[in-house]
Amino acid sequence: MTAFFTAGQSDPTVQPVPASVVQKVDEADTTLHNPRRAVISIGSNLGNRLENLQGAVDALEDTPGVRVKAVSPVYETEPWGVAPGSQPSYFNAVVVLKTTLPPSSLLERAQAVEEAFHRVRDERWGPRTLDVDIVSYADVVSDDPVLTLPHPRAHERAFVLAPWHDVEPEAQLVGRGPVALLLDGITREGVSPRADLELHLPE
Repeated sequence: MTAFFTAGQSDPTVQPVPASVVQKVDEADTTLHNPRRAVISIGSNLGNRLENLQGAVDALEDTPGVRVKAVSPVYETEPWGVAPGSQPSYFNAVVVLKTTLPPSSLLERAQAVEEAFHRVRDERWGPRTLDVDIVSYADVVSDDPVLTLPHPRAHERAFVLAPWHDVEPEAQLVGRGPVALLLDGITREGVSPRADLELHLPE
């Protein structure tokens, strides 16, 4: 859980995590054997968006074989791929975790969390109570259409890269390069940090 207090964050409102919390989360790693690092993007534009995101963080932590290591600041984002004003804005964040689950099982859990929040899949780019996407899983590269790794559009989405950069400034997106450089190469228009909102690491 080193990312929170690394200098050079893109969002100056990010506050250091207390050492006691860092120690508690790191101690929890002892329950995992040979864990892999995964990055998860979460988003919501229906219902109580902040509660939905916090619920996703808590549900991931409650998953056997998963330990949440860091949670990014919250960003408010204009909906992707639809006409302006046709949907409510999103709240987005990134969760960094360690897991002993294989990618396929982590995907099943992500989809189960979405379903628990009554995610509806009637249309592509449609509004949703909760979206849980695996952005990357260790150094795995896969073109499996069920779960493409890394996420095939993560490198062009500021609502993924900006919060990820906040918690892991030195992060690399496999096959694409440093997250910081990818973020510099795209627009952040419509993607705004919400310093008044906060997600919490599970206790």
